[in-house]
Amino acid sequence: MSEPGALSSRTLDDVKVAGQRVLVRADLNVPVQGGQVSDTTRLERLVPTIKELADKGARVVVISHFDRPKGKVVPEMSLKPIAEALAAVLGHKVAFAEDCVGPVAEAAVAKLKDGDVLVLENTRFHKGEEQNDPVFAAALAKLGDLYVNDAFSAAHRAHASTEGVAKHLPSFAGRLMQAELHALQKALGHPARPVAAIVAGSKVSTKLDLLNNLVAKVDILVIGGAMANTFLAAQGHNVGKSLQEADLHDTAREILKAAAAKGCEIFLPIDVVVAEKFEANPATSVVKVEAIPANAMALDVGPATVDAFIKRLPEIKTIIWNGPLGAFETKPFDASTNALADAIARATEAGKVISVGGGGDTVSALKMAGVQDKLTYLSSAGGAFLEWMEGKILPGVEALSRNLSNLG
Repeated sequence: MSEPGALSSRTLDDVKVAGQRVLVRADLNVPVQGGQVSDTTRLERLVPTIKELADKGARVVVISHFDRPKGKVVPEMSLKPIAEALAAVLGHKVAFAEDCVGPVAEAAVAKLKDGDVLVLENTRFHKGEEQNDPVFAAALAKLGDLYVNDAFSAAHRAHASTEGVAKHLPSFAGRLMQAELHALQKALGHPARPVAAIVAGSKVSTKLDLLNNLVAKVDILVIGGAMANTFLAAQGHNVGKSLQEADLHDTAREILKAAAAKGCEIFLPIDVVVAEKFEANPATSVVKVEAIPANAMALDVGPATVDAFIKRLPEIKTIIWNGPLGAFETKPFDASTNALADAIARATEAGKVISVGGGGDTVSALKMAGVQDKLTYLSSAGGAFLEWMEGKILPGVEALSRNLSNLG
């Protein structure tokens, strides 16, 4: 693939599904509390694909992993309650089979009529799933005539249900996969420029590949969160008791040097919100980054930093966001993320900027800010979104593209 996110696979527009057994790789790995699904966002995003297939007369067979049973049957990790939640979201009866391969699964699939929907048990109850075992992949493929991958959030894993099955069946991107790839391609593949990326989080070490890829791709790189402390310390600032990685100062300086060579502007905090203790609603103060007290820690970027970036918004055409600017789960350290999220949402709604966000903490922070539906696209993927931003090939996406050249 020319771009790690380019949509060079077939979609549901390219296939007739009536009377066909369609194996749909979904991501049903949703949060569950007390046996009940506590957040149905991922299920809701699967509705367009499953409903379209069922309405067109397909026999829909949904496969997914859930949690980490490590190749063993763990009753608490069954997909049965999630299948029930999916039925409620779909407004459509959903059958359930207590295995995903073998006689039990085959019998359940054989009972399907056109328009029926069936969820198979957790693929990770079998070791062959995470091992991408060819025999296990073939057993899954035996249950379908066509394969539809609608799990971008699991596309960074080369597992039997995400990559192996595509070697056996004509394969297509589902509507969610299609939407994700289209949004990501628009944001980083062939974006409207200038492009700004907001990257934050606790550690530079977990986002080295990301930073090194982005300095060559974007025009402005905003660094926030505790990551910014490492860069500030590398520039000679005393960051007090702030979380930072002293062993990565040289690396931070190399990233700054690489950015300068590529013409990428690095946007670091000019002020921060500090406290002596990390707790809810402590005594705080706003200080310039040159004046962080020795006994305090930076827990959010300051208002002057946010204002400075907001003033730049009119010149920016595309924004990619991964990571909250501060310790957003604990008030008042959500203030900068909320303020910036609101400004970007308003610019997006006014048609002035294309905005794409993704990553677990990012989604949570933007939901808390009340803008989850106001960006151009908010990816429900975590690791896959991050690896896409790092410029890596995603096996699940690559398998669809390879299938196109092999079978198309």
